[in-house]
Amino acid sequence: MKMNDNVSANPAPLENLEEWEDFLKERYPEKSFQAVDANKKKEQFRNYEADARPTVREFYRLNHRYQTRDFVQEKRRDFLKLNRRQMGVWEALEYLNQLVDDSDPDTNLSQLDHLLQTAEQIRKDGHPRWFILTGLIHDLGKILCLFGEPQWAVVGDTFPVGCAYSDKIVFHQFFADNADSKNPRYQTSLGVYEKNAGLDQVQMSWGHDEYLYHVTKDYLPKEALYIIRYHSFYPWHREGQYDHLMNDEDRKMLKWVQAFNPYDLYTKSHVPPNLKELRPFYDDLIKEYFPPVLKW
Repeated sequence: MKMNDNVSANPAPLENLEEWEDFLKERYPEKSFQAVDANKKKEQFRNYEADARPTVREFYRLNHRYQTRDFVQEKRRDFLKLNRRQMGVWEALEYLNQLVDDSDPDTNLSQLDHLLQTAEQIRKDGHPRWFILTGLIHDLGKILCLFGEPQWAVVGDTFPVGCAYSDKIVFHQFFADNADSKNPRYQTSLGVYEKNAGLDQVQMSWGHDEYLYHVTKDYLPKEALYIIRYHSFYPWHREGQYDHLMNDEDRKMLKWVQAFNPYDLYTKSHVPPNLKELRPFYDDLIKEYFPPVLKW
């Protein structure tokens, strides 16, 4: 993966960021929303952890080891000052395009191409304008890579810190190396939180979701912000975990995150969008919701 010359290089367990999403597509096939066959024997289910590439396993090992509550709080203090750059949404899209996945053999499309494909499929299916815009920008938080952050602090399935880890979190065994696993206060079902306090009171593992939420939280509808903030929270929206931390608003918004998930994972193709034709529509859409410049 290429980055511009003034960005520090971090050792990368993944060959490219899309490798994580490829793993998600294998673990959560498109039809997995359907009920599981109750007659299917346990041994017939594929063991996605065992089948994962070594690079993916190493990614999750680092993620689960280092995403402690202290680490999350440190990153929030640092990045949520939003003092890295000032730029508009389209400028941010072009900035993200500096992440070029030369090592990906399956596609040579840019980050912007992927986001446009997501947004265009949402548009084709007749969803509201805010939903289309969410598809366009939902991964903009990955510019954290361009700020020098390692992959395991940018992408990956997110999860609450400061309470017990659900056994549905992928590669759950790697949490044994996390310092929080030795802290009894953090290893009860509620941990530092109150029952049904709401997800907005819960600190999630650090990554592009939480970062972009804070960049955009003053400008978008609540439904869009839930999608941005929790689209990588697979233990919640695909595994049904952490209900004891949720409030009624979280349960109401869950359907929007679930509606977005297939567009996030299954809209990539080899055909690049026609940027020249699409740009006027998205320029107008961005102006409808955002000021000319945002703090990043």
